[in-house]
Amino acid sequence: MKLQHYIGVFLLTLPLHVGSSNRVSAQPGTNASPSNPNVVYILADDLGYGDLGCYGATKVQTPNIDALAKAGRRFTDAHTASAVCTPSRYALLTGEYPSRGNGGKGVWGPAPVTSGLLVDTDQLTIADVFKNKGYATAALGKWHLGFGEGQNDWKEPLRPGPQDLGFDYYFGLPVVNSAPPFVYVENDRIVGSDPADPLVYIGRGHEKEATPITEIPPEASQRTPNMFKGAVEAHKNYNDYTVGTVLAGKAVDWITANKQKPFFLYMATTHIHHPFTPGKRFQGSSDAELYGDFIQELDWMVGEVTGCLEKQGLSENTLIIFTSDNGAMLNLGGRNAVKAGHRINGDLLGFKFGVWEGGHRVPFIARWPGKIEAGSTSDQLICNVDMLATFTALTGQDLDAVEDTDSVNVLPAFLENPAEPLRTELLLAPHKPANLGIRKGKWMYIGARGSGGFGGSKPNQHAWGGPPAVAFVGGENSDIENGKLKRGAPPAQLYDLENDVRQTQNLYNQYPEVVQEMETLLNSYRPKTPADAKQQRIRKQKATK
Repeated sequence: MKLQHYIGVFLLTLPLHVGSSNRVSAQPGTNASPSNPNVVYILADDLGYGDLGCYGATKVQTPNIDALAKAGRRFTDAHTASAVCTPSRYALLTGEYPSRGNGGKGVWGPAPVTSGLLVDTDQLTIADVFKNKGYATAALGKWHLGFGEGQNDWKEPLRPGPQDLGFDYYFGLPVVNSAPPFVYVENDRIVGSDPADPLVYIGRGHEKEATPITEIPPEASQRTPNMFKGAVEAHKNYNDYTVGTVLAGKAVDWITANKQKPFFLYMATTHIHHPFTPGKRFQGSSDAELYGDFIQELDWMVGEVTGCLEKQGLSENTLIIFTSDNGAMLNLGGRNAVKAGHRINGDLLGFKFGVWEGGHRVPFIARWPGKIEAGSTSDQLICNVDMLATFTALTGQDLDAVEDTDSVNVLPAFLENPAEPLRTELLLAPHKPANLGIRKGKWMYIGARGSGGFGGSKPNQHAWGGPPAVAFVGGENSDIENGKLKRGAPPAQLYDLENDVRQTQNLYNQYPEVVQEMETLLNSYRPKTPADAKQQRIRKQKATK
């Protein structure tokens, strides 16, 4: 078990104490000040690089999010450490590449319904960073990192969970809006739970026994049938079409209730993950089908949060970050949006789950009035895994506490205009470990053919991806012909993103010396056994200092 120490760099010192689980906490802080700004981190779900007006979209209207960009900084080379939801969230919370998680075996796919908590309760999280500075902390919305130890049997209390990772308060969807249980969880309890009618996991193939859920039309895209029986009242509390309104309301209420002290709000929306179920007033509001309507409801949610901050007099000293957990998915909703002329990932190659740029290059906007230059853009290479170190620096704490993580302090990219890159290399994970990629400067190297993401080959398949999907959106890649990988395509991929961000040309055969360098670098991130993971990371960090 490890003990994290924090030493403030300001004159103010904070009395610390060690709890029974070796987690570090602090005495309550004072009202927010320039050295203790409020932080609101809004994490959209499956929102692609081309899904916002400020990133070039014309078929959807996103005035509230665009306003954040106009008043702050828009990043053009921001990434998620994984192109998959659960490992991406793991990286955000822990500052650790998801390939190192799970005892070195890695966290690669979406957490199953019965998953235990995937983050070690002794592991430092972004919520801990704020707690150690006396902040109020909350997580709202999609969790999808598991509950309990081992296999989650869904018996209350649902612990360990968010409250064991530094969050004072949690409310939201325990998994995702496309998978059961279709209930809300508040802290460690199911909202509306009844001991006389408990939530019972029955697994797949028992739909007739399962508790009824909200009916949705086929055009809303895929949703897994319910795998639970019982908890009838709890299920009634959850309606697919009101999730956006409920979460926005919870955010406003929590901010209002905690305005007297510095706070950190992690708001993880279900928008725009399938199924696409915008509230009635947003249906038909965009020119990109239900997919676009869902984006426009997301934009309204952002407006509710920013409006609340303004009303409470908190805007000037609140850092707002808006981003996504991975790139957009070419599911039914995405395909309908593309047919309507919307480019879900802009001109980038690929989609969610895959290691091509469309899978992990995401919108990223930071606004902090008076601190971040209004209307500015940055091409600094940054990643969601960097938030741990960045928030540590933001709150004036000792960066030695995060030295053994993969997190880089990118706060200067928010507040200044550094001439040199803050991050020189970045590990990027798809769903399939074989296609792990590494970025260094302008070069992107992928250790296998293809994207390592969805393998569906027919337009009617939910998990459509790879070469056929690239052809559908009009993408180009030198390894692809007629919607298929060419025979004799190189065994791996090398792209010059400075001159070819669309990844049209695989330069593997043209630059063998670069390939060798990048392959060696990539292999340095692959632990041979779980026991080697931490030592390999420490050796690498020492070697690069």
